[in-house]
Amino acid sequence: MATKMKLNNDGVIKAWKAGKKARNGRASLTTDGVNLYSYWLKIGHRFPNGVTVMGNYTASGKYKSQTTSCHIGLTRRNGVNQEWHPLVFEATTFTKDPNEDVPF
Repeated sequence: MATKMKLNNDGVIKAWKAGKKARNGRASLTTDGVNLYSYWLKIGHRFPNGVTVMGNYTASGKYKSQTTSCHIGLTRRNGVNQEWHPLVFEATTFTKDPNEDVPF
């Protein structure tokens, strides 16, 4: 089993988009290559075809913390394919099953 690479936040997001495991130095932003987490909150999902979807956990969505808002902003700037309101993101089956097909 491959270990997670320690990268800066941009590097973690790029690794997630490439389907690789990574984390930042404090482990506040991590990915297993499929899911992207800010602390223990799932903020992103990568489908097998490379499509990425992010829940907007910012003040305009469902605010969690300043750090999570920063992680969301970095993910947005790194070109996530879809950005969803957290209530929609949390209601989807793929947030529970990483093998689920793309719902759109």
